[in-house]
Parts: sequence; structure tokens; C-alpha cells
Amino acid sequence: MRILLSNDDGFSAPGLRHLLQALRTTHDVTVMAPDRNCSGASNALTLRAPLRVEARAENEFCVMGTPADCVHLALAGFLPELPDLVISGINAGRNLGDDTLYSGTVGAALEGRHLGRASIAVSSVALRPQHYETAVRVTCALVERLAAKPWGAGVTLNVNVPDLPYGQLGGCVATRLGRRGRALPIAPAEDPRGRSIWWIGEVGDSDDGGAGTDFHAIAHGRVSVTPLGVDLTHHAALTELSGWLEAA
Repeated sequence: MRILLSNDDGFSAPGLRHLLQALRTTHDVTVMAPDRNCSGASNALTLRAPLRVEARAENEFCVMGTPADCVHLALAGFLPELPDLVISGINAGRNLGDDTLYSGTVGAALEGRHLGRASIAVSSVALRPQHYETAVRVTCALVERLAAKPWGAGVTLNVNVPDLPYGQLGGCVATRLGRRGRALPIAPAEDPRGRSIWWIGEVGDSDDGGAGTDFHAIAHGRVSVTPLGVDLTHHAALTELSGWLEAA
């Protein structure tokens, strides 16, 4: 299988390196990843500046751009052959619930989906993972399953793996996205010259983390696999909105 591997933690991030080493034993893998950490980049594309690409090794390219830029470049003409699968990861940190709206990891995978490729976003649920080998094994198993029984290109799989030894996992479960509560307040500070600066606050705890959600799966030591689409329409509100507009 031909695989395009990207991420949002940067070209040299350990999660990508561990996964690349494992996938290359049985698959044709090309890396196209950003030159720096782009966490929080979501689906951003660089439209007002050219993109520069540096070849670092055979089939390994470092891009001065966003995660979505990397995948877009690869699938829109840079690569001589299109990959069968796009994988984004392994991200250091969770991408649960509302995180998916901000995540560069998910953004790269969704860009693959937009351009007609099957795609997977993979995250290890720890800011400093101690068990990348677990996420690698889970990802490789999913890839083999996809090779044997392909999944539709219209869906992106968002995979979150507990940072545990592989033998302690409670299996893989299909989940829906939960929902986070309000983020913590911004944190004011000063730079070394006494000028005011602000840090974005930490994400909120789960507000909707019951059975069936990605939050619930992770809390119980299970791998969460969520199928993602891109229709942001609030379908349940359409009828009410039509009546509201007619009454105006």
C-alpha cells in the first residue's frame, strides 16, 4: 500500500518517526510534514505566500507550511503517484470532542479526505507519550485491516490511543465525539520588556463524556475510533430556522 504520512508536531517529531519506521517495513511510505510544530492549525491553507519544500531523505519532504498544506501539495501534483491512504500522526496529545475543530493532526487527515483519499488521524493521549509503541501497533493494525477491507474515502477515522502498555488496552471501540466545556480563562503576563501578552487558556473538561463518546472510551483505557465527516449543518435546527425566517 502507498501511504502518505504527515502530522502537525513537525517533521522530526518522535510520533511520526516511530510510525514511519514501523510502516516502512511493509508499505511504500512518503513523508510530507511541516518544518515546525503546527498544533492548533486546523485546516488552514497558506494562500498568500509560496510553499517551500526541502527533501531531507528519500521520499521524505519538509514543508514550510501547515499540515493541510503538506497533504494538499502531495495530492495536488507534487507526488508522481497518489497514495492509497493518508495518515496524520502520531500526535502527542489527545484530539477528543471539540479538539477536532482546532487540531492540525485532524486537519491534515481531512485534507486527504477532501482530495479523495482514505485518511486516518492518530493521537496518543498524553502531552509527553511514554508508549508510542502502543499507538504504532494500533495504527499498523488499522492499516492492515484497511488493506484487507478498504474503508470509504468519504470518512476520516479519528483515532485516540491511551498512553498505556499495549497489553493494558481494553480494545478498540467505535465512538462519537463528546463535547468539552468552556475553556479556562486567558492568562495575562508580561514579556521581558514589560509589554502585556496573553496565553490562551487550557481546554475545558468534558461536558458530554458519557457512554459511547470518545472521552468515555479513553477514560476506560480503550482506543477510540471516531468516523468524521465535514457537514457542519445543524440539521435539527433547519425546520425551526425556516419558521423563524418566515415570521420575520
